[in-house]
Amino acid sequence: MKLSVIGCGYLGAVHAASMAELGHEVVGIDVDERKVATLAAAEAPFFEPGFEELLARTLATGRLRFSTDFADAAGSSVHFVCVGTPQKRGEYAADMRYVQGAVESLLGVLEPGDLVVGKSTVPVGTAAGLAELVESKVPGALLAWNPEFLREGFAVEDTLHPDRLVYGLPAGADGDTARALLDEVYATIVERGTPKVESDYATAEMVKTAANSFLATKISFINAMAELCEATGADVKLLADAIGYDDRIGRKFLNAGLGFGGGCLPKDIRAFMARAGELGADQALTFLREVDNINMRRRIRMVELAREVCDGSLLGKRVAVLGAAFKPDSDDIRDSPALNVAAQLQLQGAVVRVTDPAAVENGRRLWPQLDYADTAEEAADRADAVLVLTEWTQYRELDPVTFGKVVRQKRVLDGRNALDRDAWTAAGWTYRALGRRAG
Repeated sequence: MKLSVIGCGYLGAVHAASMAELGHEVVGIDVDERKVATLAAAEAPFFEPGFEELLARTLATGRLRFSTDFADAAGSSVHFVCVGTPQKRGEYAADMRYVQGAVESLLGVLEPGDLVVGKSTVPVGTAAGLAELVESKVPGALLAWNPEFLREGFAVEDTLHPDRLVYGLPAGADGDTARALLDEVYATIVERGTPKVESDYATAEMVKTAANSFLATKISFINAMAELCEATGADVKLLADAIGYDDRIGRKFLNAGLGFGGGCLPKDIRAFMARAGELGADQALTFLREVDNINMRRRIRMVELAREVCDGSLLGKRVAVLGAAFKPDSDDIRDSPALNVAAQLQLQGAVVRVTDPAAVENGRRLWPQLDYADTAEEAADRADAVLVLTEWTQYRELDPVTFGKVVRQKRVLDGRNALDRDAWTAAGWTYRALGRRAG
């Protein structure tokens, strides 16, 4: 099939290359000339394991190309809208200008029988309005909503081997037509027996935000338990292990620590709250406000813990921060808890050096007031405390004996409960972690 992908950021670029991998002829459209040139040169503008190899492979087949001209989307039978929906400045609501603009720009190239497919995470009610716009301007063109469920660090795998497909379809015969086109796009995935959920627009729009809200709630729940553990002397890791054996609960996302960040969970739960308020159902989601509050308190508590470890004052203390990305296997620093903590430490007088295997350059660009190092050893040189704030494998596997020769004081704060506490304490380190007793 001939497909267009509108928006070639993280979601769109991965989706475009993945659709080409499935055998389709794909054009990725973006207004950013630099981004388009970078992608066309088979260079990834962001860090994502396996993506650059996929990009080079699919470009070499001739099935994938990139352009800044919307006219190049003409002739495609399916058009994926993959633009961002950032949080509005000073508000919780999502900024829908980019989605609206993308669909309006498509109107000039749409033909009757074409399908516009929304993949962006949007407030419920958006698809119905866009469907009316498409139908009024190009009778016979259709709209469906097909939310994405990418995990940063696993985006290629999640696109080519998703755990489910969700189709938000129009009613009646139009829904049958849209379903058939989506089934053709995803034929390889559908034939594999991947679970498929077909729904109305509103349900499809809510799936992503509901899923993210549930995950955020689970993370903040265990972090609330960590607060109680600190007050009682209990161990939050053992607590999570014990309740995680209950198959109604499960162990995933019960890792207490610094909390969540990134470009999805924080903005999605806030946009979900904002939209519920607009619909007069804000009481249904008031619990998400506390979920958000618990998450932000973790950052404050980590700074407090660092101050405690540094004998009650951060002034002049050398602090190494291992991790800048909001999660491992990514260079994404949007709403990064690690960088937020690093900045707070610096404001309180600490001499902070940050390192990360992939996100240092992004950090330098957006947080230039911080000092950066290329390696953990360089960051920790003569440090009074080491904070592990992103659970990269490289940091999990540090040898505490060897690493201890670099620092001035053997004090480690495990912000992700990622280290082997017994091994670090055996090597002479003072070990602290949120929700666990001192070691």
